[in-house]
Amino acid sequence: MKTLKEIKVGQSAIIKKIHGDGALKRRIMDMGITKGVEVYVRKVAPLGDPVEITVRGYELSIRKADAELIEVE
Repeated sequence: MKTLKEIKVGQSAIIKKIHGDGALKRRIMDMGITKGVEVYVRKVAPLGDPVEITVRGYELSIRKADAELIEVE
């Protein structure tokens, strides 16, 4: 299993599954991160948190802890 956290800067990945409980999963999905969507990792902050991604044509910053819950391929 590969997570969004493991994707390197400049690479893209397809969302496969979102782990986590109801409210957290819902919040991630409300940001547009859903199964089958392509995400592009733009940059990672110097200390590794947050991760800046492009999803559905807009830029988004997510915490490393949240990125670990997003399974990609």
